[in-house]
Amino acid sequence: MWTYQHSSFAVHQLAALSDNYIYLIAPHNSQLLAAVDPAEAEPVIAVCTELGRPLTHIFNTHHHWDHTGANDALKSSYDCTIIGNANDAARIPGMDVQLQPGRPWSWAGLEIQIMDVPGHTLGHIAYLIEDALFCGDTLFGAGCGRLFEGTPAQMWQSLSSLASLPDAVQVYCAHEYTLANLRFATGVDSGNTALSRRLQTDADKREHGQPTIPSTIGIERSTNPFLRPADASFCTAYAEGAGIAADALSVFTDIRKRKDHW
Repeated sequence: MWTYQHSSFAVHQLAALSDNYIYLIAPHNSQLLAAVDPAEAEPVIAVCTELGRPLTHIFNTHHHWDHTGANDALKSSYDCTIIGNANDAARIPGMDVQLQPGRPWSWAGLEIQIMDVPGHTLGHIAYLIEDALFCGDTLFGAGCGRLFEGTPAQMWQSLSSLASLPDAVQVYCAHEYTLANLRFATGVDSGNTALSRRLQTDADKREHGQPTIPSTIGIERSTNPFLRPADASFCTAYAEGAGIAADALSVFTDIRKRKDHW
């Protein structure tokens, strides 16, 4: 477990399955405790026991089994309240509270922004709590989720909305995919010195058993190939090499297709 302190809460990061992360959000001034996208029950129960706090809530970003797989078991153990997108109510096990994307939601004295980020799935949402972004499978370290349900235009809009957040916002995504994504990125954006530095830094973290996550919006904006189409010079250079239109959506779409077959 790794722990990160924010002004009003702590985030406990738990490894699960082969490459998932589960996050426990522990407010400083409340005994409430939320798990974000619990893939497995056992690591959550172990940390709840260690913290001496029962799980009171589950925040789901989308319906995929590796984000909701422990919902029923944890609800059976703790009678916790399960939160998710109202549009995904039929696909998220045990949902109790249906959120409307775009409408803030109050929890433990914290105002949570519910961001609508379709693309990976149509009902995908992200939770922005102060300077912490829990973005599921929409934005990864140096990557983004596959388009299982949405369109490239939807995903590009979703990524653009996340990229517009302040540089210092911490990105808590749901998978440890960063090194593979960075290796792909070097073939797309080879002249990017920030990318080269990040690859060295994150490779060292993994070598020492540390997570590469969280990153920050600023880091992602400068090194993530799926956000780089927002940079006009990158967009023009990439489009010339690929023989495609030099607009951000066309460049993003081409990079996403390229990654799908990488």
